[in-house]
Amino acid sequence: MISILPPGLEGNLVEYVQGGVGDWLPFDQKRFYTNAFIIQDDKILLGMKKRGFGINKYNGFGGKVEPGETLTQAAMRELKEEAGIDAPLQHAGSLLFMAKGAGWAFQIEIFSAHSYSGTPTESDEMRPEWFSFTSPAGSDADAIVPPIPYETMWDGDAHWLPLLVRGQKFVGRVDAVTQDDGEFAMTRHWFGTVISDN
Repeated sequence: MISILPPGLEGNLVEYVQGGVGDWLPFDQKRFYTNAFIIQDDKILLGMKKRGFGINKYNGFGGKVEPGETLTQAAMRELKEEAGIDAPLQHAGSLLFMAKGAGWAFQIEIFSAHSYSGTPTESDEMRPEWFSFTSPAGSDADAIVPPIPYETMWDGDAHWLPLLVRGQKFVGRVDAVTQDDGEFAMTRHWFGTVISDN
């Protein structure tokens, strides 16, 4: 279904899911970040954030785009710094995250790869771990990769991560408020898939 796009999103998009109430939050500028994911077979490599913004949440590997870097260069640098690996990253999607009162928005460019070199290694910032995006099967409990831990991820991840693992390009926006415990609570969201120009 084609719908009116939230402010800050553009492109030839088809709505996938939306929710929440109220007006979209205003912002004056965007700050650019990247987030990279490795997908192999029925598994995805996530990292447990050990410090700073997003502590104790699972996420991809990423951070701020430094002056003079392209988005891809930033994603590759962050993947190497946080997980100790290199990968042929490809752009997979875009997320716009806005927190009430911030005045600026996080523009997060999502990258993925289906191969990598090196050994995923814990860093000062992230602890890499494989998760399954299919239902556990088999009788050997030790061999089962745990399912994606959506309960310890950012609000909204459950809407777009399935699109990422299917290889469907996506765009999304999440507006949130900060709760008393410092956690963000999603107040409005919109996610869509990219329609090919071909």
